[in-house]
Amino acid sequence: MEFIWILFAFLCGLGAKSFNLPPSIGYLIAGFVLHFLGYQGNENLQALANLGITLMLFTIGLKLNVKDLMKTEVWFGSLAHTSIWLAVTLVFIKLLAVASIAFFTDLDFNTAALIAFALSFSSTVCVVKLLEDNGEMRTRHGKLAVGILVIQDIIAVAFLVIATGKTPSIWAFSLLALFFVKPLINKVIDHAGHGELIPLMGFFLALGSYELFELVGIKGDLGALLIGMFLASHTKASEINKSLMSFKDLFLIGFFLSIGFTALPDLQMLGLAAILTLLLPVKFVLFFALFSLLKLRCRTAYLSALTLSNFSEFGLIVAALSVKAGWLSNQWLVILALAVSFSFIITNVIYRYAHQIFTAKKGFFKQFELATILAEDKFDQPCHASIMVIGMGRVGMGAYHALDTHLEKQVWGIDADRDKINWLNSQNINAYYGDAEDAYFWENIDLTRLELVLIALPSVQDSMSITEQLQAANYQGKIAAIARFDDERELLQDSGIDKVFNFYNEAGVGFAEESMAMISPDNK
Repeated sequence: MEFIWILFAFLCGLGAKSFNLPPSIGYLIAGFVLHFLGYQGNENLQALANLGITLMLFTIGLKLNVKDLMKTEVWFGSLAHTSIWLAVTLVFIKLLAVASIAFFTDLDFNTAALIAFALSFSSTVCVVKLLEDNGEMRTRHGKLAVGILVIQDIIAVAFLVIATGKTPSIWAFSLLALFFVKPLINKVIDHAGHGELIPLMGFFLALGSYELFELVGIKGDLGALLIGMFLASHTKASEINKSLMSFKDLFLIGFFLSIGFTALPDLQMLGLAAILTLLLPVKFVLFFALFSLLKLRCRTAYLSALTLSNFSEFGLIVAALSVKAGWLSNQWLVILALAVSFSFIITNVIYRYAHQIFTAKKGFFKQFELATILAEDKFDQPCHASIMVIGMGRVGMGAYHALDTHLEKQVWGIDADRDKINWLNSQNINAYYGDAEDAYFWENIDLTRLELVLIALPSVQDSMSITEQLQAANYQGKIAAIARFDDERELLQDSGIDKVFNFYNEAGVGFAEESMAMISPDNK
């Protein structure tokens, strides 16, 4: 990566962060600025972008449960949305043509349908980055959004096969042999230990699966996703995922820059791209309506629909293929690139206030919720224990065990990851499924029973959001939370949390106290 790319990516990313925007928006702007200054992307940048997308899809697979894709709200919701979207968008494009708006008047039915299809997809990069930054990948709405994206990726691969005429070879069936060699792969992963071989193992598996699937005529990115899902049950799946996160984020900078290098827009193209973004509310309404009809809670439907209300980088692939085939003019590639960029910015800006918007307009969204909701979305207070631990990760588990040792049967934990809860229950741990950022969750809790709530989540924003929910529900007990840095500690205390622990410092204090206990006079 050339230094000038890194310089502009850093400066624009830092500028975006200064305005409380995700750095990825800055990277998008950096690409357009560099292009305006006369710089061009090259094969190295595209290679970095492809590597970032491959790693991202592989890590998605590591966290994905195949059973989630079989849910009606996932597969039917995705297919129904695509079908309705195509009809609505075609009408919208034809209305623009009737209004004699440039570029739209030259489109016949087939090319209009192609553009509508390109805009039907949501961005895997944008959505996953958004969910990861907000710590919501394993929440109900996070899993639903990712499931929709996977179904869309499968549709995308099917389109590419038809459009390019590149069909999988007969050797694709040999991939079924992976089920027989999985025990060997698991042993290799176990033998890699916990050091520098773990991220290298991740690269090997992600890139190896990409090349393997390309070799038999299947899109390599889909291969990385499927192999990630194939290995998701391994005990080290989470460790591999965490070891790849920094690499993935770094390489994805190449992806955001490459969008800006697509082509240089003029004012007319900017205007047309802005017109296309008027379809984003339509995308949100369609997703929200479908999810509500499929008996999802209104909050889940709202957050999932909001994360998916953007255009996908896949639209650029469709446009590039269409330009090469002579179906679209090169200007359309620029227009779609701008529309994708605008949608990224809009989604990131709005989602920052998503939970506050829902809290303020809860009554409005509630009226669209069906009387009967899915069983897995119901929650009843399970016990009378007075201490709740929110987030059953390593820190939350440590707090739970420490408290349970001294206050047996007085502690219970909750987590938004149902699979984790099932595992904890198998270990006889008093834990339940629930999303503490959901206002309806607290409405089903008798807060007079609670004396202490421990928020063991790494995201400061999540801790502040939960605190707001507790305050709005008139909770009278104490709240404790964790922070990684001193500035985060001050921010959490200012939000109303009674005690904030820096878990790096507290780990050292606990270590020292436990060690001193071994040489205290009482132990001699």
